[in-house]
Amino acid sequence: MENRRDLSSRDIGFFQKMGGTLVKLGLTPNQISVMSVVFAALSAYGFYHLSPDSSNVWLYWFLAFAGIQMRLFCNLIDGLMAIEGGKKTPAGEIFNDFPDRISDVIIILGASLAIPYVWGKDLGWVASVLAVFTAYIRVLGAAMGKGHDFRGPMAKQHRMFILNVTLVAWMIEYYFTHTNYALVSGMCVVAVGSLFTIINRLRVLVGKLNS
Repeated sequence: MENRRDLSSRDIGFFQKMGGTLVKLGLTPNQISVMSVVFAALSAYGFYHLSPDSSNVWLYWFLAFAGIQMRLFCNLIDGLMAIEGGKKTPAGEIFNDFPDRISDVIIILGASLAIPYVWGKDLGWVASVLAVFTAYIRVLGAAMGKGHDFRGPMAKQHRMFILNVTLVAWMIEYYFTHTNYALVSGMCVVAVGSLFTIINRLRVLVGKLNS
């Protein structure tokens, strides 16, 4: 099975044209994959400075939000460039997957730094490790000949969606109360959801191996 999620957004003309434009400019899918880590770091930087006491709180909020969106944009475009654009390389699978694991850890840990409690970083480490393990189970299944399993409930796109929703909730919370409960709630959802995703993927993989 191909290491590729089934995304309806790939059929949107704008993204297809963007992928084609980047190919014409001489960029490669692998370069775009690496760029996703840069945008993840930008998001983490925004999270790190996201505090009700910050004088530029809206700027940092925008960086955190936009960094996640651009990371996902890179994840979409690199595949379009590789498959539809005919730029797939032998090492493409590495560039397609490995930067994603770095980006997950950077963004989730970055988000935890915005939690103003001593255990915030611990929650971030737990959530990021669990997120990496969801991908490990997927790759393990593929290595055993059972294909890539992208099921949730907390696959990559779901984790990033939750963090985006968390940022919107934090913005509303900041406006009214200047507190940080939305960040804590969002991180807990990512951690617990990732744990259930690991269990779910393991259950399905074991079932395939035993069938």
